[in-house]
Amino acid sequence: MSHEIEMKLALGETGPERLLQHPFLRSGVDEAQRLANTYFDTPAGELETARMALRLRRRNDDWVQTLKTSGEGSGGYSRRREWEWPVAGGSLDRTGLAALPPMAALGEEVLARLEPRFATDFERRAWHLELAEATIEVALDQGEIRAAGRRVPIHELELELKDGDPQALWSLALAFAETVPLRPADASKAVRGSALLSGQWKLPEGTAENERLHRAILALDAFTDTGDDAWKATAREALEVLAAEGNAEASQLAAMLERADWLDLDFGRTSLRLAHRLASS
Repeated sequence: MSHEIEMKLALGETGPERLLQHPFLRSGVDEAQRLANTYFDTPAGELETARMALRLRRRNDDWVQTLKTSGEGSGGYSRRREWEWPVAGGSLDRTGLAALPPMAALGEEVLARLEPRFATDFERRAWHLELAEATIEVALDQGEIRAAGRRVPIHELELELKDGDPQALWSLALAFAETVPLRPADASKAVRGSALLSGQWKLPEGTAENERLHRAILALDAFTDTGDDAWKATAREALEVLAAEGNAEASQLAAMLERADWLDLDFGRTSLRLAHRLASS
């Protein structure tokens, strides 16, 4: 078992192109590969209810099985438990799963009912940055999520801490935000796939400031995948509640969401500053 510490960022329409021009990445891609992933759950969605994600990933001719538990954090930043191991032939290793505490807690009946639920297929370009405070893997993912005959695009940036100070993730995200239109994203590919499969997004209520921001960000994730303006309004309402509690950045973000072209450099920088401040408080 390991702990995955990462920052997830959704990119605007010109985000990938601008990212590739950033000085940190101009030396060229360290690694590029096509990743095909199948996510598993029971028909009743018991893993999702337990806030776990199980996938089989194909890298070239190799297969890897991964189980992730729910993460701690918001504003794009998360820390969660992860188990990953190679498997043969692209088949689910139920024996290996049964030995893991989170799966053992759900019982053998849940394990027996696991089946493929949705898929993701994307190209990942990765860079390994050796910074003064940390070693960080930068991954640009572009592709799609498929479920129930529907599909949504993937345009996201993941910053994963390999070694060093987690605060370096925030510093790097803010550095990218100077030239790349982006925003924090709290919905993982698994969460997005489950929402596409069911046709429903589930948003938490919560009263703490970081919970309000989490709700706003998830609503923007839902808006991006559905195009339903009601989700954008939900995000704005959550930010307005934060603004009423004295958060100047939340007030600015709520005003920016009134525009059609809201995902610009100002929105990215402001949302990251707010997320960082709330995560540190």
